Amino acid sequence: MKHFLRMFVQVCLYFYCKCLWRCLKFVVRKLTGQCELQRICYNTKPGAARTMKIEASLKGSKSKVINVHPDAIEKTIDDIMELKRINPDINPQLGVSLQACLLQIVGYRNLIAEVEKLRREPYDSENPQHEEMLLKLWKCLKPNSPLKARISKQWCEIGFQGDDPKTDFRGMGLLGLYNLVYFAEWDTEIAQQVLTDSLHPKYSQLSKAEWEKKKFDKAIGYSFAIVGINITDLAYNLLVSGALKTHFYNVAPEAPTLTHFQQTFCYLMHEFHKFWIDEDPLDIMEFNRVREKFYKRILRQLQNPEMALCPHFAASESLINM
Repeated sequence: MKHFLRMFVQVCLYFYCKCLWRCLKFVVRKLTGQCELQRICYNTKPGAARTMKIEASLKGSKSKVINVHPDAIEKTIDDIMELKRINPDINPQLGVSLQACLLQIVGYRNLIAEVEKLRREPYDSENPQHEEMLLKLWKCLKPNSPLKARISKQWCEIGFQGDDPKTDFRGMGLLGLYNLVYFAEWDTEIAQQVLTDSLHPKYSQLSKAEWEKKKFDKAIGYSFAIVGINITDLAYNLLVSGALKTHFYNVAPEAPTLTHFQQTFCYLMHEFHKFWIDEDPLDIMEFNRVREKFYKRILRQLQNPEMALCPHFAASESLINM
């Protein structure tokens, strides 16, 4: 009985707050002459702060515009203007601002679907395209060391667990391979340096003389490719949870794309490498602890509405006062 009463009170409180909120919005509109969408667009600068407020407002409205198809955004804007009784001739900038926000909102949703599709697609050694990408990864990371055979212990040199990398992609499917290839192909110098450092991360900060003087028993490294797949999982979780909205809404002036996601992966790989060295783990068994600590740090950074994780990739300079 007590449980039923508690549920009843919670339901009543929910509808009370909802009605109170609608009444408050009505009063504010009468006082300002502007609907909530107008107030957000006119008082909040473009980027994550504005887009996330617009998204929250649209989710709480009667119209279901969040699930609109990208090709129907312009018509959706017209419908919103009509529903809110806003004259587009008097408020031309509002339509432009709403369109930019909707492109980001719908684009983020579509990016999740695209990433999920890659994650669910398993690596197929019978697929020539999959094999070509895998071989490209080797060539980018080890250009001066030809691969002697497709099945080879050489794969361990770039951080796979055995002589056939296909078994290591099970957790993240093709998404893990896509990210590693992008990192190796488009950020080659850093990727090669991270690979080298991952073998002896402590040594990378010391001269040979200093290294020999300190006589370290062992440099705590990690498996580059395996960690890359693990960081892909981290980036995937940030995306699906919505945490990456802050970043993407700040760096993508329109719809965030798979390239934005891959650039973010490159940033996370580089930052995790530095974080691993700073943490100075006793052995590889501390990997999960270090990863979790790194994940929480990234989450804290993304709570800042002005955060852009990788400004060197940012398109924020392209953001105009929309």
